[in-house]
Amino acid sequence: MKRLILAASMLALLLSGVRAVALTIEITKGADGGIPIAVVPFKWQGQTALPVDVGDIIAADLYRSGQFNPLPVDDFLSRPSDESEVKYKDWRLIKAVNLVVGRVTQMGADRYAVRFQLFDIFRERQLTGFRWEVTGSDLRKIAHQISDKVYEVLTGRSGAFDSRIAYVTLLRTASKGSEYQLMVADADGYNPKQILRSPDPILSPAWAADGAWLAYVSFEDGRSKILVQNLHTGARKKLAEFPGINGAPAWSPDGKHMAMTLSRDGNPEIYVMHIASGSLRRLTNHSSIDTEAAWSPDGRHLVFTSDRAGRPQIYRISAAGGRAKRLTFEGKENARASYDRAGKHLTLVTNHGNGDQIGVFSLPTGSLKILTDGRFDESPTFAPNGAMILYAAQRGGRGLLSAVSADGRVRQVLRSESGTVREPAWSLLNR
Repeated sequence: MKRLILAASMLALLLSGVRAVALTIEITKGADGGIPIAVVPFKWQGQTALPVDVGDIIAADLYRSGQFNPLPVDDFLSRPSDESEVKYKDWRLIKAVNLVVGRVTQMGADRYAVRFQLFDIFRERQLTGFRWEVTGSDLRKIAHQISDKVYEVLTGRSGAFDSRIAYVTLLRTASKGSEYQLMVADADGYNPKQILRSPDPILSPAWAADGAWLAYVSFEDGRSKILVQNLHTGARKKLAEFPGINGAPAWSPDGKHMAMTLSRDGNPEIYVMHIASGSLRRLTNHSSIDTEAAWSPDGRHLVFTSDRAGRPQIYRISAAGGRAKRLTFEGKENARASYDRAGKHLTLVTNHGNGDQIGVFSLPTGSLKILTDGRFDESPTFAPNGAMILYAAQRGGRGLLSAVSADGRVRQVLRSESGTVREPAWSLLNR
């Protein structure tokens, strides 16, 4: 792991190439016993071609979650689009437990009405249903929102399909040299948007809680600096460019403060900045290297990585300061921890002597569960609902993004057409 030598660890992440393209998801391990659900292709009522296959997106979302087993469309005995057309016997025969139906109606130039209903087959009743009017560019978003509603009704847990991810890409060419890009995309890899392009390294993207801002580390002009950028306007603001290390930004839950690692006083320590005023408060004071802070959801504590015990481990400290408490003891090293939304678990990078894997640490019990089996897995980030963890991995000498469910039963790979994708960060809330 050895990631606490910050100047070296920052640059170590920047050694592979990438192209800014949409990410495609491959399910490498699915959960057994998913809920059998039938998602009927949505009925299209319009004069032109349907811009987006809403039903297909919903089925793909539910399958990716690992909680559902969408049944093959070819097995359907009928294709209803509303409750009056549903014959429950047809769906019991193919062993469906739940049914999603809907329709998309063209209302005018680039205006569409989307309606869906979710049914319980054995109780023969509707569980929920909604209607929206949207533009064509919002059809994918509505499909993800439908998936979120289905997921929540049937599992009792919020969905995270209508959320976004940020990541960093790097393309090396003989003619242009290195080109770094900070990208934002939908959680399923679609609609990638370039937020920043630079010949200099970009690291550690971090979402503000409102989803409107990203913080990141840039090496523009050859020096590390922490910036924040508005995703709507593109406006940027520099928060920190002190001598030495400026790294690992982390927004407070209320968006008013930024935790960061600075070596302005000689040793890498955790500081907290009041964003509006720029005032700094030093949180840690130790001869070791303290870095990679992350806030608890209630804003009362931060966890961070420190080698004060000889090797990197996770510590917790009050946001008001004070004495840090060591949390992790299993394995050789543990680093880069962050909270789930409930504040009961941390995802982290753990090394038990066979490389770096992604794990989940239970704060109530102190137990650590390893979820992945790679040797170079890093940068874990929880989905907004805590059900999935996105992380950077290497397969066959190539960097890519992977996802694993918090219980380890479901695994996915998010691939680009070529090159490498690194430094993922999942938004803290659905849009």
